[in-house]
Amino acid sequence: MPVLNCFSKLWTLEKLLKSHFPESLKVYGAVMNINRGNPFQKEVILDSWPDFKAVITRRQKEAETDNLDHYTNAYAVFYKDVRAYQGLLEERDVINWDQVFQIQGLQSELYAVSKAVAASKQLDVKLTSSKAVCFSGPTLTDTRSIMSSSWELTYLSVGDADLLNRTWSRGGNERCLRYIANLISCFPSVCVRDNKGNPVSWCITDQFATMCHSYTMPEYRRKGYSRLVILTLAEKLQSRGFPIQGNVFDDNVASISLLKGVHVKFLPCRFHRLILTPAAFSREVPL
Repeated sequence: MPVLNCFSKLWTLEKLLKSHFPESLKVYGAVMNINRGNPFQKEVILDSWPDFKAVITRRQKEAETDNLDHYTNAYAVFYKDVRAYQGLLEERDVINWDQVFQIQGLQSELYAVSKAVAASKQLDVKLTSSKAVCFSGPTLTDTRSIMSSSWELTYLSVGDADLLNRTWSRGGNERCLRYIANLISCFPSVCVRDNKGNPVSWCITDQFATMCHSYTMPEYRRKGYSRLVILTLAEKLQSRGFPIQGNVFDDNVASISLLKGVHVKFLPCRFHRLILTPAAFSREVPL
């Protein structure tokens, strides 16, 4: 179970993962962030090196942790051989099974294998699955036709975290508030602010370099702001060399229509998020 902490090997891994798109996108995004300052204190675990068959990114063990914070306690997974992934799960000290955490990946066997190992350790597993998308060559919207002269296209600040927490379908609690504040501090974001400086539309980037929580306040919808912030953030990520990836629920008709309008590619694989909860915490964590 090598922990890959050599600078040159991590850059080699980044290049190797790129050849396994789109299934490796979540791990690839996490590794890119590790190689560019590691703001979320992540590390990489493999079954072997250099001929690896499974790779997991996780929070560094020395990082401060909250055992109930499944937002921050997050693993990304990519495997060439699902048996190698199962082997990593079963190894001692790869996964912290004593806390609430999540696993993300883009491979179809992820849920069944993770659930089987989790069940043997008496953890509940909740799955959400959605469409995975990838942008290519975004074209920035002309802001002059959308923006009022007194409004501003800018980025989010930590002071905006409370608003994002209240409007996110996964939010509404103190742990999510802290997580969003950390995302805003560490990763690119875009927002439109009105003439009072209040955010009316925004999109942020998560710890796996995924665009997420794209939201426009109800009274400002259908005015082009969502398209503007998505394409602006996509361009910002592209300029830094990051893959432009996202997820959208199957029943989110408005967002799917918007994404089709900006010509994203809907990937053949699906995005899977598993939230794993030890029995001792089953009544304490809002999911």
